[in-house]
Amino acid sequence: MLRITELKLPIDHPEEDLRPAIVQRLGIASDDLLDFTLFKRSYDARKKSSELCFIYTIDLNVRDEAKVLGKFADDRNVNVAPDVSYKFVGQAPSDLSQRPIVVGFGPCGIFAGLLLAQMGFKPIVLERGTEVRQRTKDTWGLWRKSVLNPESNVQFGEGGAGTFSDGKLYSQIKDPKFLGRKVLHEFVKAGAPEEILYVSKPHIGTFRLTGMVENMREQIRELGGEVRFQERVTDVLIEDGQLVGVELASGETLHSKHVVLALGHSARDTFRMLHGRGVFMEAKPFSVGFRIEHPQSLIDRARLGKYAGHPKLGAADYKLVHHAKNGRSVYSFCMCPGGTVVAATSEPNRVVTNGMSQYSRNERNANSGIVVGITPEVDYPGGPLAGIELQERLESHAFVLGAATTKPRRNWSGTSLPASRPPHWGVSSRPINPESPWGTWPWRCRRLPSKRFVKHCLPSKNRFAATRCTTRC
Repeated sequence: MLRITELKLPIDHPEEDLRPAIVQRLGIASDDLLDFTLFKRSYDARKKSSELCFIYTIDLNVRDEAKVLGKFADDRNVNVAPDVSYKFVGQAPSDLSQRPIVVGFGPCGIFAGLLLAQMGFKPIVLERGTEVRQRTKDTWGLWRKSVLNPESNVQFGEGGAGTFSDGKLYSQIKDPKFLGRKVLHEFVKAGAPEEILYVSKPHIGTFRLTGMVENMREQIRELGGEVRFQERVTDVLIEDGQLVGVELASGETLHSKHVVLALGHSARDTFRMLHGRGVFMEAKPFSVGFRIEHPQSLIDRARLGKYAGHPKLGAADYKLVHHAKNGRSVYSFCMCPGGTVVAATSEPNRVVTNGMSQYSRNERNANSGIVVGITPEVDYPGGPLAGIELQERLESHAFVLGAATTKPRRNWSGTSLPASRPPHWGVSSRPINPESPWGTWPWRCRRLPSKRFVKHCLPSKNRFAATRCTTRC
């Protein structure tokens, strides 16, 4: 099998133009092209003066492959296609004595459980939250009625935090073994649209994810695995320095020497338990900031120019990076085209925000996190759990700034601030109606206790003037 890269066609080209383009690129007869598969489709909108094209990567089979390869020996865009199939690392023995335990059923826990089941290990999956349908009701209960269930919310429950997010399926991390293809194929098998296999920034959306998560759960069960909800791990069993099982909040004990801790980032009580039991851990760098919103139509025009609103391109995204003089880096994170800013707390009296969007990405606003990197050496020294303690302080203070209530606040725009607003708040020339089911409450970010971090994220003279903006999708 061969692979062609950088094959360009106008974005309005009919689907049937792809085969003639491949034949012309290789200089072969149409009958010599046996079949082809679309591996990737992207576009490059960085040059506004040029016509926008789709850029294809195609895998194909031809007659006399060696002859074609010889003809393009010096062409880096025509090569042998790599093997992208997934290779299982092992298979369960016929006399399996202990079933592995997976703690958590977010993205990591789902795939750990699924792969173990596919290899015959019949895992036991323990999720502290509820199944995804009940979890959806509980989450909307927070957004609409201000009722928080600490064990079933945006963070905890079947599917993890990613279920109520943007459903992004891409990463900037290099994947030389094409392990990500396994993830995409499993999602398609579970009901995702097949286009996620080839679009450069695949995206599913929150509502579609719920059904897919259910299907993947049932696959695990059909293969002999077990998925249990509302089962919180409260302790680990250790004998002679060896992990031998876990203890649940119900008092039940499960024995296994093979436990996958797929906890996510919000199971702070579990982190503290593990630290207290002597499990080695260390603080890691993370980022802190806030979410911003723009009208999606503004982003579309800025990034796509005359192609804004084109049905084949959808809502435009962006990526921003700014390197401050003190060595810190500020960047956009989890940018959600046509999305919604949502409350994402899992603990009472704290405020956390996240962004999400549906498959259609047709809400009026774009939103993105704007965050600055912080490190344990500089910003939260004091032990492995110091970063968690910092997060808790920031989230608690944000709750206080919201008038210490979980009741939704009225939406507001830059042109309709209270008459008593300080003059330095300014008035937006382009009003924004926040796209949030939770509501919003105005406050000066520079008054936050984290202002030594956040000040690097706020607009100021020349801030982002030399920003690296990228729209290659």
